[in-house]
Amino acid sequence: MASGSRRSHRTLGSHLVVMVRAPRLGTVKRRLSRDIGTVAAWRFYRGETARLLRRLCVDRRWSSWLAVTPDSAIHSGGLWPFRGRLVGQGRGDLGWRLGSILKTLPAGPVVIVGSDIPEIERGHIARAFRELGRHEWILGPAPDGGYWLIGARRRPRTVVPFKGVRWSSRHALADTLKNIDGDRAAFLDMLSDVDDGESYRRWRLRAARISS
Repeated sequence: MASGSRRSHRTLGSHLVVMVRAPRLGTVKRRLSRDIGTVAAWRFYRGETARLLRRLCVDRRWSSWLAVTPDSAIHSGGLWPFRGRLVGQGRGDLGWRLGSILKTLPAGPVVIVGSDIPEIERGHIARAFRELGRHEWILGPAPDGGYWLIGARRRPRTVVPFKGVRWSSRHALADTLKNIDGDRAAFLDMLSDVDDGESYRRWRLRAARISS
């Protein structure tokens, strides 16, 4: 158990949550697997998730949480080295699982990201928390009409804005904004996830340019 002062810091501080799926062959990045093969998709997911955790979860400006599905993977091992707290995502669709995180984490602003956005940097997370000092919500839009980040100030109360959201469609961001009232939300840069062969090829080209 943490000391009283440390527990107070974590309770009142900012919380970064990274949503992950246990890296089991054949269960991750299924759309990508159809285009580049199961093993290549699994390697991409393991590698990029590990790099993202190393970038984001060493920063002491926020507490880091790894939200894992299935919940049983927390106890079965095989996850990434991670210095933070592990929680299960629970059952239900994505909206239910996101809502559960917003409702159950300790007090303080929460920012939630996925693990398949290779361009996320600590600067994005820091800016998201700064914006939550002035807005109730922060979103990171994606080109396909979804979003790669959502954050909530959760003060004075926690609202769950996912009723009727059409996930995995071009309407996901618009549906969420309708639920939370868009004038209370701020926005970050538009970033792309890697979920099919075309986006994977674009990612490899960007990575090659950066490393050259």
